Amino acid sequence: MRKATSFFKTMILFAGLTALIVGISYLIGGRGAMMSGLLIAVVMNFFAYWFSDKMVLMGTGAQPLDPNSAPELYNDTKDLAHKMGIPMPKLYITADTQPNAFATGRNPKNGVVCVTEGLVRALDRNEVRGVIAHELAHIKNYDILISSVAAVFAAAISNIGNFFFIFGGGSQQENRSPLAAIGEIAMLVLAPVAAMLIQFAISRTREYEADATAAEYTGRPQDLARALLKIEQVARATPMDVNPAYASLFIQNPFSGEGMMELFSTHPLTEKRVAKLMRMKHRP
Repeated sequence: MRKATSFFKTMILFAGLTALIVGISYLIGGRGAMMSGLLIAVVMNFFAYWFSDKMVLMGTGAQPLDPNSAPELYNDTKDLAHKMGIPMPKLYITADTQPNAFATGRNPKNGVVCVTEGLVRALDRNEVRGVIAHELAHIKNYDILISSVAAVFAAAISNIGNFFFIFGGGSQQENRSPLAAIGEIAMLVLAPVAAMLIQFAISRTREYEADATAAEYTGRPQDLARALLKIEQVARATPMDVNPAYASLFIQNPFSGEGMMELFSTHPLTEKRVAKLMRMKHRP
């Protein structure tokens, strides 16, 4: 059921992106530009479906993780994946000092789990294991395709306004081209549209479900609860340098949650997540 729902939402995203690009093309160049817009949309849909995971990894600066450099992380991931009945995912790491992690990929067979260097350094082994279990739960629950595609689309859409603004000479007040005016409007309109795509594609309930699944397979919900609190504390003090469109992928919002960043947030309040996890701790 989860697999079918994820696929259905992905198809709606593809259709929505196609309509948006064709519409923008028509506004810019009339009917003559519509076919070009349609071609661009088809190409984007193709790459988003087959290569969204690679785009996300590239956009976050992730690098393959050598099992020999993190044997505990590799072994814990392998053990948890086996318990959950999914293939061992590929492991990646980013150089970010903020502790965080995300999962991506088209399906469990192509699953990827990426952690930050800060996660490995700031959390103890049990807490890291809880975070990994949460990300594996997203893979098991077929959350990764729709979340990765939505993040890639949102990043692309939010950059359209910047493209017009820069190439239209938007930084200059005099002798601006019409593209600059389009860019100004696009920057005001398209970023919220991108955020709406994220909100449509990714329900906040999926985080609760992944938390519960992680607690079930680790048997230690308190470890994930402690990890979430630590991650949030660092994120508030030191936001991550990453495209806001990718924020929804991470286990915890990598930004302070203020201003425009709040538009892209799909994470429930940490206090509520921790409370649910701690209640699970006391279950017989």
